[in-house]
Amino acid sequence: MPAATEAVAIAGELHAPRAGVASLDNATGHKNMQQLIQLRWFAVVGQVVTILVVHYGFGIRLPLDHMLQVLTCLALFNVVSLLRSRTHRRVTNGELFLALLVDVAMLTAQLYLSGGATNPFVFLYLLQVILGAVLLKAWSTWTIVVVTSFCFALLALFSRPLALPLDHNRGLWSPYIQGMLICFALNASLLVIFITRISGNLRARDARLADLRQRASEEEHIVRMGLLASGAAHELGTPLATLAVILGDWRRLPHFSSDPELLTEVAEMELQIQRCKSIVSGILLSAGEARGESSEETTVSTFLDDLVEEWRTTRPVEDFDYENRFGHDLPMVSDSALKQMICNVLDNALEASPHWLRLEAAHDGDTLTITVSDAGPGFLPGILKEFGKPYQSSKGRPGGGLGLFLVVNVARTVGGRVAAGNRPEGGAIVKITLPLAAIVLEEEEEEDEDVESETIEVQRP
Repeated sequence: MPAATEAVAIAGELHAPRAGVASLDNATGHKNMQQLIQLRWFAVVGQVVTILVVHYGFGIRLPLDHMLQVLTCLALFNVVSLLRSRTHRRVTNGELFLALLVDVAMLTAQLYLSGGATNPFVFLYLLQVILGAVLLKAWSTWTIVVVTSFCFALLALFSRPLALPLDHNRGLWSPYIQGMLICFALNASLLVIFITRISGNLRARDARLADLRQRASEEEHIVRMGLLASGAAHELGTPLATLAVILGDWRRLPHFSSDPELLTEVAEMELQIQRCKSIVSGILLSAGEARGESSEETTVSTFLDDLVEEWRTTRPVEDFDYENRFGHDLPMVSDSALKQMICNVLDNALEASPHWLRLEAAHDGDTLTITVSDAGPGFLPGILKEFGKPYQSSKGRPGGGLGLFLVVNVARTVGGRVAAGNRPEGGAIVKITLPLAAIVLEEEEEEDEDVESETIEVQRP
């Protein structure tokens, strides 16, 4: 089978669940909570190192027991937060707000034990404020501002000053200036690392939301087209039935029945009207309005073979290669939407390449892969870039480009995807990948029914 070139467009996501806005916010909230948990571990390790360096390295006495107890409480809270994040429950603004308040409380306790407002690391309050501005709603952020300002004021009023000489005249050699430098570098580094990650989470959520809005717009477009097609099909049904009756009457008239040439033309007209009626019935069936037809149980290979045979006999194709490599057959219900989807791809390929077409069906793991190749001019780069969007066509006629748009959306509804590209030797290639779980019948249910029927037969006298 010819392989596609590097220019390949893919629309739809195989087996992808349709996540709503709420689930996107939930996923973003979980990611942001994980960032806070990682930041808290950095804080625990950093504070342990800083306390030991200041106490033993600089010879500044600190209440190690109390400060290590505070760190133990912070580590335990982080473990609880980590276990909570694995429950996959929704992370709310209130929960993030509470987590930041706990961080502010722990920082305040450590500063109270190590000099209060005179401690150079008091500016770590700014880190909590900035994280609140990024993660929380407006009222929560301003609450963090008020709480941190109040804590700063309490530290200035009630804590003991740190036994650390300012020595501003010593410049960088002053222990206080060194502490401020370390605090600044720590604040800046943590902000760059974690704000970048959090912003990436928010950008990913916004991109996913934009994709959902685009998909909703496309599905609304499909619904409108379906209503329009259903209405048109209803309107066409009556005149087609009238024409069929008139042609039937013509066939019985003497001057028609005595002229073989006219009789042949009438038969051809009847055949085309019957085809139009079949198309109308298919449109109504796809819209959920069956016209006397009902879904039939078949198999995947039979469905494909019948579809190809019907398409081949009603289209003027010169050379059509068909290869069914599905292998072990599976039961399914004949679906007019899937049938129309494959026929749309074949019709587009026939219009581009009336001399040669190829359709190949294969069973690849848990998927059905249908590949249609042609020897036409191929896809233009602009068409591949906008692949799957409506009215993207190189044919230059109004309303063109809806065929592949419908194909993509039908495949998407069953969790499949459609890829398009150009063949190295010329021509286009379209590959439809459908999950078998969405189109085949469960064999286990049939086996259970067979077992039950056999049991009933055995129990009969």
